[in-house]
Amino acid sequence: MVVVIEIQSENDALAWNNLVKQTGGHPLQLWGWGEVKSAHGWQAHRVRILQQGRVLGGAQLLIKRLPWPFGALVYIPRGPFGSIGAEGEKALANYVKTAFHPTVLSIEPDSTKPPLWKGWRKSSNKILLARTAVLNLAQTEEDMQAAMSKKTRQYIRKSQGEGISVRKASSANDIAACLAIYKSTAKRAGFMLHEDAYYQDIFQMLGDDSPVYMAERDGRVVAFLWPIVTESVAFELYGGMNEEGQACRANYFLKWQVIQSMKAAGVKRYDVNGLLNDGVTSFKKGFIPDETMMAGTFETGLSPLYIVWRYLLPIAKRVAQLLRRLGGR
Repeated sequence: MVVVIEIQSENDALAWNNLVKQTGGHPLQLWGWGEVKSAHGWQAHRVRILQQGRVLGGAQLLIKRLPWPFGALVYIPRGPFGSIGAEGEKALANYVKTAFHPTVLSIEPDSTKPPLWKGWRKSSNKILLARTAVLNLAQTEEDMQAAMSKKTRQYIRKSQGEGISVRKASSANDIAACLAIYKSTAKRAGFMLHEDAYYQDIFQMLGDDSPVYMAERDGRVVAFLWPIVTESVAFELYGGMNEEGQACRANYFLKWQVIQSMKAAGVKRYDVNGLLNDGVTSFKKGFIPDETMMAGTFETGLSPLYIVWRYLLPIAKRVAQLLRRLGGR
């Protein structure tokens, strides 16, 4: 029997978000996330994958033009979603090849199991971290607290007594206050940030799908936590605290409040979005001690130049890192 798979573009934001949410898609597949990326150097394109009129799933494609002589990079963050199978994957890859003439199609599935599709290989050119921690929100709050480290429970209680309140950001000024904290956090930790407009666009374009939680003390914002959310998963995007927030352990109370809010909203799991070997990881694992290893990054070449790209990009990255280190001396 011949399996006929159809790929259809979707240009309606509401219909797309309904598909993502009804099919258990990851929040990085939401329409608003694609709009943000489109405003900052990418192109977003959404497709449904159907078999005999029945929707199997979909994929939000993010397309970025590569330097000449390469074609495009097509990237699917935490997707495709649904149950598309090998035939759906083949049809999707053919669609991407014809529509965008890319050098490579790269995916980071929302799964711990790697795709078993012909022609795909594990890639070192990752965007999201595979090593993370995921909390099952179907547990009782008592069970979640029991799994926390003793220090985490102590700091939650300590910060509760520091007069901290938590509310959702409601204005561009609120986001600006959070970004001031985020910039100081980035400076301390040594990581790079986008321009302010990028974060303001997330706030405007995703709305309730990406609430920003602010911890305040005597009217001053001292910490924030910013997830992106569907009923399937709450996925942390950004967070930080200033010196006052650090002193009163505001991040502990804030994180527990956000986890409780996600559970109350019926979200199934809470993903901290990656673990490194640093102090932030220790903080995250205080709440969720068990690690989860996602499938990781996989790619398939859709151009004769793919082999050049596959071996050239890691070299280029190493050279860029070396130049940054030399420039900082």
